[in-house]
Amino acid sequence: MSNWGVSARRLVPPMQGSALVGWLGPIAVAIFGGLLRFIRLGEPKAVVFDETYYVKDAYSLMLHGVERTMLGDAKNPVADRRLIAGNLDIFQQCPQPSDCASFVAHPPLGKWMIAAGEWLFGMNPFGWRAVAALAGTLSILVLARVARRMTRSTLLGCLGGLLLALDGLHLVLSRTALLDVFLMFWVLAGFACLVADRDQARAKLVSWYERSPVTALGPRLGPRPWRLAAGICLGAACAVKWSGIFFLLAFAVMSVLWDMGARRAVGLREPYRGALTYDLPGAAGAMALAPAVTFMASWTGWFVTAGGYGRNWDQATSSGPLFFVVDSVRSWLRYQQQVLGYHSGLEDYHPYMSEPWQWPVLLRPVSFHYPTNLPPSACGADKCAQAVLGVGTPALWYAAALALVGLVAWYVATRDWRAGAVLLAYGVGWLPWFYYAIADNRTMYLFYMIPVVPFMVLALVLMAGLIMGPRDAPAARRAIGAAVVGAYALIVLVNFWWLYPVLAAETITQAQWWSRMLLSSWVTAAPK
Repeated sequence: MSNWGVSARRLVPPMQGSALVGWLGPIAVAIFGGLLRFIRLGEPKAVVFDETYYVKDAYSLMLHGVERTMLGDAKNPVADRRLIAGNLDIFQQCPQPSDCASFVAHPPLGKWMIAAGEWLFGMNPFGWRAVAALAGTLSILVLARVARRMTRSTLLGCLGGLLLALDGLHLVLSRTALLDVFLMFWVLAGFACLVADRDQARAKLVSWYERSPVTALGPRLGPRPWRLAAGICLGAACAVKWSGIFFLLAFAVMSVLWDMGARRAVGLREPYRGALTYDLPGAAGAMALAPAVTFMASWTGWFVTAGGYGRNWDQATSSGPLFFVVDSVRSWLRYQQQVLGYHSGLEDYHPYMSEPWQWPVLLRPVSFHYPTNLPPSACGADKCAQAVLGVGTPALWYAAALALVGLVAWYVATRDWRAGAVLLAYGVGWLPWFYYAIADNRTMYLFYMIPVVPFMVLALVLMAGLIMGPRDAPAARRAIGAAVVGAYALIVLVNFWWLYPVLAAETITQAQWWSRMLLSSWVTAAPK
């Protein structure tokens, strides 16, 4: 059988521009975003919003390997006050370590990452936020690189990195020691690895096709290190928050579908059977076994110590043979069941809670920090304000909503894999929350959207590429398209600059604060 109908350029389009510029541009954009995130990172000098949980849990992991109970409670945060005063005596004292074990609702990896900053820079606001800022900065670099790979344009890649750097919600979570920025980072890193694997696998397939006799099923493609890296990253996402599992499952299926599509594109007679025979076993190892090992490894501290919550549940409740599972694993599984029950039953009212259908339009952001005791001397006016408002940049979010609608039409018309991948990622990061809102009436917040913000940016980048046209388009078309895209980027920059004081805890007058509240729902409590 002759090798007909295959174009290497079609299966693996060449990258435009030099490799050096392809790195220098994204790195420059990431440095810009990093400056925004690291400058004044220690402000506000306070325990902000849910930092009250994760900062102290991270410190406990660093000292004890597991989370322990702290002094005080939400109404009387003794431990928080001591931390800000520099007093690290924040743990309850118990006769036995297990008596002070703390029930936690999320896996440990994100808190271990926070702990790394505390270990390096001290138990202070800069220290506990440092790795979050680093993760946010690196995500800008990763986004720029993956956008470049998807569009074959360094310019569009840098545009993507710039837009992510200028998103308000991304900035706030990069400057706050919460878990969600780490979830976003690992999800994006996993996606980027799969896109790299797609290119590498197709290049191998083209090389085989051009040099070897063609068979019905096609070849074994050998080791797939990028897919293995993707599995590890997505396992890490699950080890930060359970919601990472939605991305893991969707991306695993997507990767195998890409394999099938590649084999069909080269004209193999049995592309699906070839993918199931040769690609699926490796995919199972990379996208099932590797994530499972990564997730379990994040619990090492719980397994190797005796003071974790529920660590000896099996020993206390069971007797007789343990069958095929040791008591520690049975105890751990029981713990996971309790965590699942907690998440399913989380219905407590919060003034900044919101519903998932409200998130794309930024109807109710989350006030992370707003002290009410600022003196007039702080801003030179009668009333001063200092805020950290967890809200996206409206010019980016509203345009992204339109871009996603455009991607639906684009995918229906062309079946372009890039549109499909972005829509899939956005869907699995957003739509599952509808179930929890309707079935469980669960308490939820706008910042649950942070894992899909990079994919909102990718939607904008892909639409920008359509507006600018292909490289061989008429010069006038390219110039007009570039002007439109450049004007939009400038609008996002101005919008971000205007919001920046209420994103980064700058002290301003209350009138200036009010002028930045786009909607009344940004300052009113959610209905009970």
